[in-house]
Amino acid sequence: MKILLGHNYYRSSSPSGENLVYEMERQLLLRNGHSVTAFTRCSDTLSKEGMAGVIKGALHIPWNTAISRDIKKRLISENIDVLHAHNTFPMISPSVFWAARGLAARVMTLHNYRLFCANAIPLRGGKVCTECLHKRSALPAMLHGCYRNSRIATAPLATSVELHRRIGTWKHQVEAFICLSEFQRELMIDAGLPKHKVHVKPHFYPGAPDVVPWEGRRPAVIFAGRLGAEKGVANLIRAWQKWGKEAPELRIVGDGPLRSQLEKMAEGLPVKFLGRLTAEETQREISESMLQILPSECFETFGLVVREAFAFGTPSAVSNIGPLPSIVDKGVNGTVFEAFDPPSLLREVKALWETPGLLPKLGNGARKKFEDKYTEQTNYNQLIEIYNEAKEIAKFELSK
Repeated sequence: MKILLGHNYYRSSSPSGENLVYEMERQLLLRNGHSVTAFTRCSDTLSKEGMAGVIKGALHIPWNTAISRDIKKRLISENIDVLHAHNTFPMISPSVFWAARGLAARVMTLHNYRLFCANAIPLRGGKVCTECLHKRSALPAMLHGCYRNSRIATAPLATSVELHRRIGTWKHQVEAFICLSEFQRELMIDAGLPKHKVHVKPHFYPGAPDVVPWEGRRPAVIFAGRLGAEKGVANLIRAWQKWGKEAPELRIVGDGPLRSQLEKMAEGLPVKFLGRLTAEETQREISESMLQILPSECFETFGLVVREAFAFGTPSAVSNIGPLPSIVDKGVNGTVFEAFDPPSLLREVKALWETPGLLPKLGNGARKKFEDKYTEQTNYNQLIEIYNEAKEIAKFELSK
């Protein structure tokens, strides 16, 4: 199968799991003998151009005629079977799907909710907001200035949402959408995607990593992620404040706008801020800890760190928001607590920590779930099935 993969890399100053997933899937397809070429852009090029880059990026968000023209030439010259786009924001744009009409099956992975949410994450003022999705309108985003708290910055994104909804891009110009969880799938269907075109394929972890023996792990809890309000780290530290000095070491991997505030909150507590680490260093931290915690206060799509914890046999404690409680099975491979509720978080995590033999048991359950659902072979089979279904739909549409 000849596959053209598309991805817009985010700025290097803002590391993204989307970049990692794109690279992993590209390597997965190559390992399985497919002909894979790519068209990529990097937002760093816009940053280097200053204000001119900002304007150029804003104009390209809804429609990029130049790249669409280039894509069409490549699809024809390379005789591509499947065009699979990951992130099209801000430089590639959804216009590439129109360029591929009648030339290849078109597939898109939804790493966030940007098709219908200008902010990408359904969050406003620190609280979950699905107004644009449920109303099927980008007007609320414009009214509230959801992207970067600015109506000017929101305008090109809201324009893109409205444009592609009105001209039918998502109903007629993509044969398959890949969601990362059933929760995300239902939300995107409710927002307007055709049900029969929306598939669920979660992330995978390549290979079968060794599990660190329990006696070789440090007695620590780990959080890995962006230090922003949506990740719930402030309430995580509030729980540690209630637990006090008897709490296990909390190791925080990542950086973000709240770091200095969180460091002040954690003074005198067994909390260590490790800053931004490489993917390999982060995975080593997860594999050597006894518990991972994900206290999100927004709708994740899946959560790469949960997949990693499963692969390394590390149990997870997650908030009961979005898809997380359907990914982590309470009492089997982790626990679930109330989002926005430090006492609930403390109660659940403390129970795990203080019950003899429970964490190793949950760790075994985590590894089993990885082996059952998140291996690369399982993921590859799912991906190829989606590609084949997309090709059949594309063939049917051409015959009409």
